[in-house]
Amino acid sequence: MCGIFGIVMATEQQLGGVLLDAGRRLAYRGYDSVGAATIDRTGRIDLRKDVGKIDAVNAQLHLDEMTGERGIVQLRWATFGAPSYDNAQPHFDSDGDLVGAHNGNIVNNVELRAEFIAQGMTVRGTNDGESCVHAVERYVDQGLAMTEAIRGAAHDLNGDYAFVIAAAGERGVMHAIKMGSGLVVGIGDGFTCVSSDLPSILPLTDRIIRIYDGEMVTLYPDRVEIRRVADGTAVARNAEPFTEGMDAAEKGGYPHFMLKEIHEQPKVATDLIHLLSASPHVDPFLDAIESARHVYFVGCGTSYHACLIGAGYFNRIAGIPAVAMLAPQFNETIARTLTPDDAIVFVSQSGETKDVLNAVNASRPTGARILGVLNVIGSALMHASDHYLPLTCGYEISVPATKTFLNQVLLFLYLADRLRRTGDAIDWNHVPGLIAETIAATDGPARAVAALLNPHPEMYYLGYGLTLGVAMEGALKLKEITYAHCEGMLSSEFKHGPLSAVHDGYPVLFVTAPEDATMMVNHVNEVTCRGGRAIAVAAEDALLRKNVSDYIIVPNAGQDVTVLLAVLPLQLISYHMSVTRGIDPDFPRNLSKTLTVD
Repeated sequence: MCGIFGIVMATEQQLGGVLLDAGRRLAYRGYDSVGAATIDRTGRIDLRKDVGKIDAVNAQLHLDEMTGERGIVQLRWATFGAPSYDNAQPHFDSDGDLVGAHNGNIVNNVELRAEFIAQGMTVRGTNDGESCVHAVERYVDQGLAMTEAIRGAAHDLNGDYAFVIAAAGERGVMHAIKMGSGLVVGIGDGFTCVSSDLPSILPLTDRIIRIYDGEMVTLYPDRVEIRRVADGTAVARNAEPFTEGMDAAEKGGYPHFMLKEIHEQPKVATDLIHLLSASPHVDPFLDAIESARHVYFVGCGTSYHACLIGAGYFNRIAGIPAVAMLAPQFNETIARTLTPDDAIVFVSQSGETKDVLNAVNASRPTGARILGVLNVIGSALMHASDHYLPLTCGYEISVPATKTFLNQVLLFLYLADRLRRTGDAIDWNHVPGLIAETIAATDGPARAVAALLNPHPEMYYLGYGLTLGVAMEGALKLKEITYAHCEGMLSSEFKHGPLSAVHDGYPVLFVTAPEDATMMVNHVNEVTCRGGRAIAVAAEDALLRKNVSDYIIVPNAGQDVTVLLAVLPLQLISYHMSVTRGIDPDFPRNLSKTLTVD
């Protein structure tokens, strides 16, 4: 998500260089706009911001020349509100005597903005970071001190976030709060600082204090005070030295961004669930699907695999026929027959995938409703959509998609669950915990399977029903970062030709949902009776276990959620096999994160 950094100095000085360097060290998180604010000893606030990359904005606005005793810099990854000057952070309050910036998602942003406007506040944009500032302003205007105003604001702000804020009239003081998003404090000689991430702090000091969820911190030039948000009580915590290097800090202690992003999946799933539960954009998105004559889910690569699973969810749970198609195939076979009664859900992580945009352009003249699922607010797909939903994954640095795929599947499952016509509704509060549990439980078995697969130049991943898309995605991950050939396909189709590849010890991995285990045993035996080695990724099933050589257990969370969980060990298998082969999984050869060519 976004990156924030704030600093309080003992003396007024040229802070622009410090803020600019901090911003540059947060740029790896991804962003679409940048801004900085400084406060001098008289309380004058200098705020400069705009859309664009940090060096370009600096060349235009001279951020490096800003002076003061307190400063904030923010790099924004848009979720609420398209990239624009007004939505860029930091933000003023109504009167310009508070300034602040945030990281995360305020899921009741729309409701809060309406309240603030009704109360006569000056609301300049649609960004939820501005809502953080106005939420504090509301209590300051009632006469509360800053610390109490921030506690009151935390009660009103729903979501996972952290923010930093300073008042013009509080000389030498800055405040920050952590309610789900990252926050860390640095203690230096004659200054203190706070940031969403370590890389912006480490060039200044290695004395670090971790801030935990539900805590707020007040920064002075020579000390910090930590309090619990719930009751305002003080928390004693000493600074500790950080001994790892910058590379480890950027990767959160993980050896590669891919592994870091795999482990971020419980967090981004939580963010998406919270956003969807409060978003006013979900209902019109679903209305367009429910009222459509035909529904199509369209994507490429990883996004297409998510579409396959999503179409299965809508057919199975919501009773709505939906067809998944590759974008280039869609243009040639469907686009010419569309009518205004049809709805197409276009899925693209970047929102700039050329094949997807070609399909959008072919669909637009027909009057069909264009629905977008994307991870980049302000992208071409967002602007082309009648309605869109964001994935809230933040920037995904590693080329192979992990957290964006998971949130695509999760989004489809959530939407289908909202339209459920059969079975019990999903308890969404438990899903992030199941994701975390699966990652922890399957990492060791995935490492063992990776070692088993590594000697083989080729293999198959087979799925059935809902797990077809999971098998295809797992196979794609293996191809992307190990350079081994792996084909993902429907297990019942394997006997129609590819079975001829099986020989003694030939590995075939079967991804199975709980209700399909008995059927999958038939397909397993087609392989094992010919000497192949069958590997299962599934919830525990006694019959399946008797028929395979190797078993990676995922939690049995029901047919639909278990499908979502099954992709996690496949990501881990690919990661461990890539590392074993000496390949950098973050930057495999010949591949690009965003494909903007035909």
